[in-house]
Amino acid sequence: MVKIRDIELGEFPLLLAPMEDVSDPPFRALCKKYGADLMYTEFISSEGLIRDAAKSVQKLDIYEYERPIGIQIFGAEIESMKQAAAIIEKTNPDILDINYGCPVKKVACKGAGAGILQDIPKMIKMTAEIVKSTNLPVTVKTRLGWDEHTKFVVDTAERLQDIGIEAISIHGRTRKQMYKGDADWTLIGDVKNNARMRIPVFGNGDIDSPEKAVEYKNRYGVDGIMIGRATIGYPWFFNEVRHFMKTGEHLPTPTIAERVEVAKDHLLMSIRWKGETLGINEMRRHYTNYFKGIAHFKDFRSKLVVSNELNEILETLNYIAVNADEFQFSTI
Repeated sequence: MVKIRDIELGEFPLLLAPMEDVSDPPFRALCKKYGADLMYTEFISSEGLIRDAAKSVQKLDIYEYERPIGIQIFGAEIESMKQAAAIIEKTNPDILDINYGCPVKKVACKGAGAGILQDIPKMIKMTAEIVKSTNLPVTVKTRLGWDEHTKFVVDTAERLQDIGIEAISIHGRTRKQMYKGDADWTLIGDVKNNARMRIPVFGNGDIDSPEKAVEYKNRYGVDGIMIGRATIGYPWFFNEVRHFMKTGEHLPTPTIAERVEVAKDHLLMSIRWKGETLGINEMRRHYTNYFKGIAHFKDFRSKLVVSNELNEILETLNYIAVNADEFQFSTI
């Protein structure tokens, strides 16, 4: 049984990665329904929280059905991170996660996210201060290093454990790689197989099929897998991985009608949480994956991503469902 403090996650948990503008409550609701064992919020700016910025505060929304749920924060200033942790503790999540992995320029080049991988002593000090300041279990998400010459994650993970974090998730790329090239899980395996490591070690990066999930589980010995991009517009992925792990067989892929129904649920939940304009706009990134592999779908996709009218979008989705036999799956 994998545990973070007293939180039981099962024998081999599947985690939803925190993804900016993706891992919001509507998307998390679907991922929970379709098999995610532990989920994290989108990352939240510590500076935004302590200044009561609306977008940052809204990301604190969590719901009982999501549990266990972790709230993730990022920032470059230790005092701001401690203040943000105190704000987060009041919202009563199960876990507080620190983002030391975001590679985007506006975050990393300010010394936050993966930017702190250029200053490991500060990373250790910041984490220690946060651990001391909160009663929540603290976990960390990070990368192998800043670049090819600074892959210090084996030593860093041990040091983070020793100052009190209770699990670590590692993305198998450096900051310099961004999301390019293949994720290298070798060092993730080395972290897990370090005899001094006692906390759960979760691997992340390029898990895009049930076969790969099983292969990496067996090859690298991690305690669980964190999955990100493969779930966008496809929350069924968690159940598909779980079923394949248990049986060695694939679940049937969702039908077109099932895809429409879940896409509609996602859209309507997004509108309820964000408002109609933002809900419609931010849903557009998901349609391609909801209907991935369906031949001759281009014109309908265009309608879905261009329309600003809810009724038009629902009419298009309903047409697709009613006329599902007109479509067929090409090779995915």
